[in-house]
Amino acid sequence: MLPLTGSVMKLSALEQVTSSFEETSLMPVLFVGHGSPMNAIEDNPFSREMKAIGKKLPKPKAILMISAHWETKGTYVTAAEKPETIHDFGGFPKELFDTQYPAPGSKWLAEETQKTVTSTSVGLDHKWGFDHGCWSVTKNLYPNADVPIIQLSLDYTRDAQYHYDLAKQLFSLRKKGVLIIGSGNMVHNFGYVAMKPGSQDFNEPFGHAWALEANDTFKKLITANDFKSLINYKTYSSALKLSAPTPEHYLPMLYSIALRDKTDHLSFFNDAAVGGSFSMTSVVLGKL
Repeated sequence: MLPLTGSVMKLSALEQVTSSFEETSLMPVLFVGHGSPMNAIEDNPFSREMKAIGKKLPKPKAILMISAHWETKGTYVTAAEKPETIHDFGGFPKELFDTQYPAPGSKWLAEETQKTVTSTSVGLDHKWGFDHGCWSVTKNLYPNADVPIIQLSLDYTRDAQYHYDLAKQLFSLRKKGVLIIGSGNMVHNFGYVAMKPGSQDFNEPFGHAWALEANDTFKKLITANDFKSLINYKTYSSALKLSAPTPEHYLPMLYSIALRDKTDHLSFFNDAAVGGSFSMTSVVLGKL
């Protein structure tokens, strides 16, 4: 779907007040391994942990989501007032296709993101809604769909260094009540997908040796703030090269990690491999 640009949107009086308000403390940042879209409707260890994290998070004014499932040529933010729930998958039960997540958009955050990012032009897209990388996560974190959300696209023409540098510019949004979430998977390789022997459950923990090695290595690099290695992950080891043959599920993690402050507490959750070659490992930066 091609993004559509638009003129600067008129802010309501309430949003103008909100946009000028600075928080005294930083909002946390999340990277969530979203895995199967079924996690949006299933009661399993991963969805339960997301729900538990959601109960601990401070209530944000709005959410900025960077999902693996919105790639564009150029950089865009969603600008619809009532974004649609996009069912961008196939082969799942009707219950999943019937699922809606009616959270509002945010004019204020769309324009604030435009102003905050200075390294490139950020366009307004009025067509894209919430893809499953977004709503399968937020449905667990905020089941009432009562927090405004916008998505920031991934420019598929740019390298990891570009995305890391762009992410750093978003830091000031953490001071304005914005919860920034990257949604993807650290390890995501469909070429090696496999169920645990004897199991029919995709979510049953199981990973190839290289996938487990990559997951462990990523955690060590994140903990050490080794951004250079995270940016150049394909040259780090054969396991990391296998972990993300295409970058779209990896980059949302890089966005989140780039926003780390020296005062942020770092913790991991849902730390497991599934489907042989996918990692559900997720990250919290900041105090819950």
